[in-house]
Amino acid sequence: MSFHEVRLPARLAFGSTGGVERRTEVVTLASGFERRSSPWALGRRHYLIGANLKSLADMAELTAFFEARRGRLYGFRFRDFADFASCGPGGTPAATDQTLGTGDGSQTGFQLVKRYGDAESAVERPISKPVESSVRVAVGGTVLPEAAFATDATTGLVTLDAPPGPGLVVTAGFLFDTPVRFETDRLEMTLESFNAGRMAAIPLIEIRV
Repeated sequence: MSFHEVRLPARLAFGSTGGVERRTEVVTLASGFERRSSPWALGRRHYLIGANLKSLADMAELTAFFEARRGRLYGFRFRDFADFASCGPGGTPAATDQTLGTGDGSQTGFQLVKRYGDAESAVERPISKPVESSVRVAVGGTVLPEAAFATDATTGLVTLDAPPGPGLVVTAGFLFDTPVRFETDRLEMTLESFNAGRMAAIPLIEIRV
C-alpha cells in the first residue's frame, strides 16, 4: 500500500463535511420479506474538503499537498475532528478507554482498536494511525509508565515490555488519524480577485492500510 506518513494541515480542512458509508445488499423475496447482508465488516469514511478556502495562499498549499501525493496515488493522514480520540467528543483520552485484549502470560503485542456500540452489536475498528505520543496503556487497571511499552505509529500495534498475566485486561487511550487518499486526480479553482479565489470541494476516502 502506497502511503505517506504525513497529516493534511488541519486549517486546510476547516469547514469539511464527512460521514460513514455502509454497503448493504437487500434482496426482496416474493413473500415481501427481505434478505439483507453486507460484504463490508467495517464502515468507510468519506470527506469533502477545500470548499471553504478563499485565500490563494491556502489554495496553493493544498495544491502542493495534492501534487506531493500524486493525486489518488498515495494515502495520507487526516484528522477527522468528529472522531479522533479513544474517548467521547470533548473528553480527554484515558488509559482505560478501550479494551485491547486479555493477557495469557505470553502475548506482548496488542492492536489498538475503538469500539462503536454496545455488547454483541458493537463494531470494533482497528486503529492503524495513532498519534504516537498520545497513547496511554493500562494492564488490569494499572496505568503503565511510557517506558514500559512501545507504539508503532504506522500500524497501531502496541508492544509491552512484559507479557500481562493470564486474565489481566489490557486497555488503552489515544488520539488517532484516519488514513485516506484523494478520490480525484483533478483540482478546480476559480480566481475571484487578486488575493482571493474559490476551490471546488475535494473528496477524500478512507483506505485500509
